[in-house]
Parts: sequence; structure tokens; C-alpha cells
Amino acid sequence: AHLTAGPDLDRAVAALVAAVTLAADLGRTCLSCALPNPEPPMRIGHGYDVHRLVEGRPLILGGVTVPSEVGLDGHSDADVLTHAIIDAILGAATLGDIGTLFPDTDPRWKGANSMDLLRLAHRQVTEAGYSVGNVDATVVLQRPKLRPHIDQMRTELARAMRVSSSRVSVKATTGEGMGFVGTGEGAAAHAICLLTRSSR
Repeated sequence: AHLTAGPDLDRAVAALVAAVTLAADLGRTCLSCALPNPEPPMRIGHGYDVHRLVEGRPLILGGVTVPSEVGLDGHSDADVLTHAIIDAILGAATLGDIGTLFPDTDPRWKGANSMDLLRLAHRQVTEAGYSVGNVDATVVLQRPKLRPHIDQMRTELARAMRVSSSRVSVKATTGEGMGFVGTGEGAAAHAICLLTRSSR
């Protein structure tokens, strides 16, 4: 049978186009399934930590001792900012978290300097083949004001991770009088980190 111009020809052309499109889609799908899953050139991690504020403890944030009547309580020096950053870089490299590497049940980490813990975590990340691209962190603390100490924190954190301080951002905010931060019961910190694949 011969098709002539009209509805029959239009239907035949539409069916042919649909068949060709389906075959192309299936081909792309099969090809993508057969290709190996490449390692992404960048990875992003998020960290969060919280500690209670108590009397008789120093307030250490980002490796800097901040003058305060109260400090953060914890197994180590309770540097909530550094702990959040450790979790961020470990998470980005899928190497667990701070509790995995430095459990509070291990007496070796009792009273540990968190900057030393950051150096050790950074070494793990480096050995896994990654470099720190940048870190952005926020401390949530009602008082004291942290602005005068931010630049020193950035310097100390950058030194521990062997990067320029231009790659480390530290910000501070309050709880606006709300929640455990607002009432002065504790402090929290958030951090995100971008890792890049190291050149071999």
C-alpha cells in the first residue's frame, strides 16, 4: 500500500519520529549506565556543634581565648567553632565526624586542644586526596561580642588547615534572646566546607 498526503502520512511520520526519539533516548541511557562514575572534582560538607556554657572554663573559639565570665564545657577544650569545622571537612570527604575520630570516651582527648584535632582531621582529608577550597562558619553566641576576635580566629583556623586566611570566613550572631543561646545556656556553631580533589 502506498501512503499519500493526508492524515495517514502524517500519522506515519509522527510514529517514525517517535520511534527514532525513543531509540536515541534508550541509547543515551544505556551509554550512561555503562560509563564509570567519575570522582567529583569538588565536595561540600556541613558541620554543626553545640556546647553548654559554664563557670570556671575558658571560652575558646577558633583557637582564640575570648575574655568571658563563662566558658564552654566539654571533653576537650570545647571549641565549638573548630568542632563544627572539623565535622564539615570530614563530612565533605566522607570520613565520618569528630566523634568517630576523637570519641569522648577516649582519655587521650581529655582536655585536648581543638586546633590539634583540626590538624589531625585535616591530615586525614589530605591523605584521602582532597584540599580545602574554603570554609564558611558562623558562631551563635549571645555574649560576649566576638567581632574584635574574628580576624585572629580566621588566622588560627587557616594555619591549622594550611590555607590562606582569605579562604576562611568566620561570622558571629546572637540568639536574639531566644532558646538556649539567647538565655546564655550554651553556644552553637555551623560550618560548611568546599573540598577540591588534589592533583596527583
